[in-house]
Amino acid sequence: MKNVYGLIGERLGHSFSPHIHGEIFKKLGMEGEYRLFELKEEELKSAVSEYKVQCIKGLNVTVPYKIKIMACLDEVSAEAEKIGAVNTIALANGVLKGYNTDYNGFGMSLARSRVEVKGKSAVILGTGGASKAVVHYLTDNGAKSITYVSRSPSDGAKGYDEIASLKGDMIINCTPCGMYPKVDVSPVPYGALEGFDTAVDLIYNPEETEFLKQAKEQGLKTVNGLYMLVGQAVAAQEIWNGISLSESQVDDIYQCIKKLLYKAATGDNNG
Repeated sequence: MKNVYGLIGERLGHSFSPHIHGEIFKKLGMEGEYRLFELKEEELKSAVSEYKVQCIKGLNVTVPYKIKIMACLDEVSAEAEKIGAVNTIALANGVLKGYNTDYNGFGMSLARSRVEVKGKSAVILGTGGASKAVVHYLTDNGAKSITYVSRSPSDGAKGYDEIASLKGDMIINCTPCGMYPKVDVSPVPYGALEGFDTAVDLIYNPEETEFLKQAKEQGLKTVNGLYMLVGQAVAAQEIWNGISLSESQVDDIYQCIKKLLYKAATGDNNG
């Protein structure tokens, strides 16, 4: 009997998570099924209880529920409690426990792109669940300073109207602005990235967002969100199944998913 896993979110029609987990199953010779669970906020608590009854082995969580889901769980790991957001849930011995593997995936993505964190200053766009994991990773790895930018600035966060005056080593988009299908928008106005060396976008579809396109044109190093997505999925499978994937296995999965994403974006179905 196949183990069942899935993704909880609000709108999941274009998610690549089933492809990633399918590649992991294939790579490790595992039997598994990965489903998409689109939920309204009012359905969240009852649905999670039902997944527990159905013995679904593992769940991922995406926007906008990474914070709200915490109240629906039996336990939350120390790192997820510290971050204040959950993106992975494991069911073991009748207990639903939340974890945060966005932290792992973000670190893997920066390491692969050779982006140094220690002693660097960062500007973070957005204050949701994903940004919380990013900020904790930066803090744990010695970032010099972190500045938040929010649509509702408070507690020291800057507003988007102040972006043009900000500078730093890296700017990181943790918002869905520019994500498929609304690909022609950027969270920042053109020219606002000149004070930075590196731009990171957690969005993976499209491969190059308007934000990253602008950054490249202004001479910045750019990193998109696909390797982070693969990395967090691998970390989730390691939790669910007590396994460990090598760096080369993760790279193989990433290359397969990158190829699939490119084919989907271009409509190329010829191999």
